[in-house]
Amino acid sequence: EFHFEPNGYFNNAVLTKVYKMKCEPDPSDPFSFEGPEIIDSDGCQIDWHKGKDVTVKTIKKKQKHKGRGVVRTVTKQVPNDSFFNFFNPIKASPDGEMDEDSEFSLATDFEIGHFFRERIVPRAVLYFTGEAMEDDESFEEEELEEGDEEEQDDDGDEDDDEGDFDPKKEQPQPAECKQQ
Repeated sequence: EFHFEPNGYFNNAVLTKVYKMKCEPDPSDPFSFEGPEIIDSDGCQIDWHKGKDVTVKTIKKKQKHKGRGVVRTVTKQVPNDSFFNFFNPIKASPDGEMDEDSEFSLATDFEIGHFFRERIVPRAVLYFTGEAMEDDESFEEEELEEGDEEEQDDDGDEDDDEGDFDPKKEQPQPAECKQQ
């Protein structure tokens, strides 16, 4: 559930998304069970204010008639990338069979939902205040250190991020000579 304050884009106070999963093995082949399987997802209908739907983009094109030379304006709506597309998922076919693209889209949709649940929602206040952005940078550095692929210099040594050495900056200042 995503809760929203009243806004100029839509009337909904809450937007929801539900995943349906199958958690039982096939009785005819129980050894093929590889864990829970996503079979469908349901989003909610967003009640957009007129002209405020951010999931579609209105495009106006001028077309000129070849023979008569008359110019007309054609308006059409095309899909637009938006966070709110998350609430309008691909539907599984009624017979339960999905083509490879639909299965991939549903799995990707689930991964996004899982990411929201595990990373965004628990840290929502930190994202709002900007503190999570600093944490994300250090998290990415930790992932690189823990990863299987280590970055290496041309000589084969691991990159220790020691920075550039500047002998002029790093040498201690000589002691001043005191006159006696």
